Amino acid sequence: MDPETLLLPDDGVVPNNPRLPALLWRAALPPGEPEAAEACFAAHGWPPAWRNGIHPYHHYHPNAHEALAIARGRVRVQLGGEQGQVLELQAGDVVALPAGVGHRNLGASDDLLVVGAYPAGQEPEEYHAEKRLHDAAIAAITATPDPPCEPLTGKSWPDLEG
Repeated sequence: MDPETLLLPDDGVVPNNPRLPALLWRAALPPGEPEAAEACFAAHGWPPAWRNGIHPYHHYHPNAHEALAIARGRVRVQLGGEQGQVLELQAGDVVALPAGVGHRNLGASDDLLVVGAYPAGQEPEEYHAEKRLHDAAIAAITATPDPPCEPLTGKSWPDLEG
Protein backbone atom coordinates (compact mmCIF):
# COMPACT_ATOMS: atom_id res chain seq x y z
CA MET A 1 0.00 0.00 0.00
CA ASP A 2 1.75 3.13 -1.21
CA PRO A 3 0.81 6.48 0.33
CA GLU A 4 -0.16 9.66 -1.41
CA THR A 5 2.70 12.15 -1.00
CA LEU A 6 1.87 15.73 -0.13
CA LEU A 7 4.43 18.40 -0.97
CA LEU A 8 4.04 21.39 1.33
CA PRO A 9 6.26 24.41 0.66
CA ASP A 10 7.63 26.78 3.28
CA ASP A 11 5.24 29.74 3.45
CA GLY A 12 7.55 31.99 5.50
CA VAL A 13 5.62 31.29 8.71
CA VAL A 14 5.13 27.51 8.74
CA PRO A 15 8.37 25.94 7.48
CA ASN A 16 7.02 22.49 6.63
CA ASN A 17 9.80 20.08 5.67
CA PRO A 18 12.20 20.75 2.79
CA ARG A 19 13.04 17.05 2.20
CA LEU A 20 10.29 14.77 3.44
CA PRO A 21 6.71 14.90 2.16
CA ALA A 22 3.67 14.33 4.31
CA LEU A 23 2.15 10.90 3.64
CA LEU A 24 -1.54 9.99 3.42
CA TRP A 25 -3.14 6.56 3.37
CA ARG A 26 -6.90 6.29 2.87
CA ALA A 27 -8.86 3.49 4.57
CA ALA A 28 -5.61 1.97 5.81
CA LEU A 29 -6.78 0.73 9.21
CA PRO A 30 -10.02 -0.72 10.55
CA PRO A 31 -12.35 2.14 11.51
CA GLY A 32 -13.41 2.34 15.14
CA GLU A 33 -10.40 0.40 16.43
CA PRO A 34 -7.82 2.70 18.04
CA GLU A 35 -5.98 -0.38 19.32
CA ALA A 36 -5.29 -1.45 15.72
CA ALA A 37 -3.62 1.91 15.00
CA GLU A 38 -1.59 1.72 18.19
CA ALA A 39 -0.43 -1.83 17.45
CA CYS A 40 0.51 -0.93 13.87
CA PHE A 41 2.46 2.16 14.90
CA ALA A 42 4.24 0.33 17.74
CA ALA A 43 5.24 -2.51 15.39
CA HIS A 44 7.13 0.02 13.26
CA GLY A 45 8.93 1.82 16.10
CA TRP A 46 6.36 4.60 16.62
CA PRO A 47 5.05 4.02 20.17
CA PRO A 48 1.52 5.40 20.61
CA ALA A 49 1.67 8.66 22.56
CA TRP A 50 -1.92 9.88 22.87
CA ARG A 51 -5.61 9.55 21.98
CA ASN A 52 -7.49 12.79 21.48
CA GLY A 53 -8.26 15.20 18.63
CA ILE A 54 -6.29 17.74 16.58
CA HIS A 55 -5.76 21.32 17.76
CA PRO A 56 -7.91 23.96 15.98
CA TYR A 57 -4.91 26.24 15.37
CA HIS A 58 -1.89 25.92 13.10
CA HIS A 59 0.94 24.22 14.94
CA TYR A 60 3.87 21.96 14.16
CA HIS A 61 6.64 20.00 15.80
CA PRO A 62 10.09 21.17 14.64
CA ASN A 63 11.91 18.36 16.44
CA ALA A 64 9.68 15.31 15.88
CA HIS A 65 7.77 13.49 13.17
CA GLU A 66 4.13 12.65 13.92
CA ALA A 67 1.66 9.95 12.89
CA LEU A 68 -2.07 10.56 13.09
CA ALA A 69 -4.62 7.76 12.70
CA ILE A 70 -8.27 8.71 12.52
CA ALA A 71 -9.77 5.98 14.69
CA ARG A 72 -13.34 7.33 14.82
CA GLY A 73 -15.28 10.09 13.14
CA ARG A 74 -14.36 12.60 10.47
CA VAL A 75 -12.17 15.70 10.44
CA ARG A 76 -11.25 18.44 8.01
CA VAL A 77 -7.53 19.14 8.43
CA GLN A 78 -5.36 21.84 6.87
CA LEU A 79 -1.71 20.93 6.35
CA GLY A 80 1.09 23.35 5.62
CA GLY A 81 -0.16 26.70 6.99
CA GLU A 82 -2.78 29.26 5.96
CA GLN A 83 -2.36 28.56 2.24
CA GLY A 84 -1.86 24.83 2.76
CA GLN A 85 -3.76 21.79 1.58
CA VAL A 86 -7.14 20.88 3.09
CA LEU A 87 -7.93 17.18 3.58
CA GLU A 88 -11.18 15.49 4.48
CA LEU A 89 -10.20 12.54 6.67
CA GLN A 90 -12.34 9.76 8.09
CA ALA A 91 -11.99 6.74 10.34
CA GLY A 92 -9.32 4.42 8.95
CA ASP A 93 -7.19 7.16 7.34
CA VAL A 94 -3.59 7.72 8.44
CA VAL A 95 -1.38 10.79 7.95
CA ALA A 96 2.35 10.89 8.67
CA LEU A 97 3.81 14.36 9.13
CA PRO A 98 7.53 14.99 8.96
CA ALA A 99 9.02 17.47 11.42
CA GLY A 100 7.92 21.03 10.67
CA VAL A 101 4.66 20.29 8.85
CA GLY A 102 1.88 22.54 10.09
CA HIS A 103 -1.54 21.13 10.79
CA ARG A 104 -4.87 22.23 12.26
CA ASN A 105 -8.42 21.01 12.69
CA LEU A 106 -10.92 23.00 10.61
CA GLY A 107 -13.92 21.06 11.90
CA ALA A 108 -14.73 17.56 13.08
CA SER A 109 -17.56 15.22 13.96
CA ASP A 110 -18.45 14.96 17.64
CA ASP A 111 -17.11 11.41 17.79
CA LEU A 112 -13.61 12.23 16.46
CA LEU A 113 -10.85 10.13 18.00
CA VAL A 114 -7.28 10.40 16.75
CA VAL A 115 -4.35 8.20 17.75
CA GLY A 116 -1.02 10.02 17.71
CA ALA A 117 2.52 8.66 17.74
CA TYR A 118 6.12 9.79 17.30
CA PRO A 119 9.23 7.78 16.45
CA ALA A 120 10.80 6.15 19.50
CA GLY A 121 12.94 8.63 21.42
CA GLN A 122 11.42 11.81 19.97
CA GLU A 123 9.76 14.24 22.39
CA PRO A 124 7.82 16.82 20.37
CA GLU A 125 7.91 20.52 21.05
CA GLU A 126 4.87 22.44 19.82
CA TYR A 127 5.38 25.63 17.83
CA HIS A 128 2.50 27.85 16.79
CA ALA A 129 2.44 29.42 13.34
CA GLU A 130 4.39 32.57 14.17
CA LYS A 131 6.91 34.24 11.88
CA ARG A 132 9.27 34.92 14.80
CA LEU A 133 9.72 31.14 15.31
CA HIS A 134 10.43 30.32 11.66
CA ASP A 135 14.25 30.50 11.58
CA ALA A 136 14.70 28.59 14.84
CA ALA A 137 12.28 25.97 13.53
CA ILE A 138 14.29 25.51 10.33
CA ALA A 139 17.40 24.79 12.41
CA ALA A 140 15.50 22.26 14.56
CA ILE A 141 13.90 20.55 11.54
CA THR A 142 17.29 20.19 9.87
CA ALA A 143 18.75 18.69 13.06
CA THR A 144 15.89 16.18 13.53
CA PRO A 145 16.93 12.72 12.39
CA ASP A 146 14.84 11.12 9.68
CA PRO A 147 12.54 8.43 11.03
CA PRO A 148 13.85 4.90 10.50
CA CYS A 149 10.65 4.17 8.57
CA GLU A 150 7.13 5.44 8.06
CA PRO A 151 4.60 4.38 10.71
CA LEU A 152 2.03 2.40 8.72
CA THR A 153 3.93 -0.18 6.67
CA GLY A 154 7.49 0.24 7.93
CA LYS A 155 8.83 1.19 4.50
CA SER A 156 11.43 3.92 4.03
CA TRP A 157 10.02 7.44 4.05
CA PRO A 158 10.31 8.92 0.54
CA ASP A 159 12.99 11.61 0.33
CA LEU A 160 12.33 14.53 -2.03
CA GLU A 161 16.05 14.97 -2.71
CA GLY A 162 16.93 11.42 -3.47
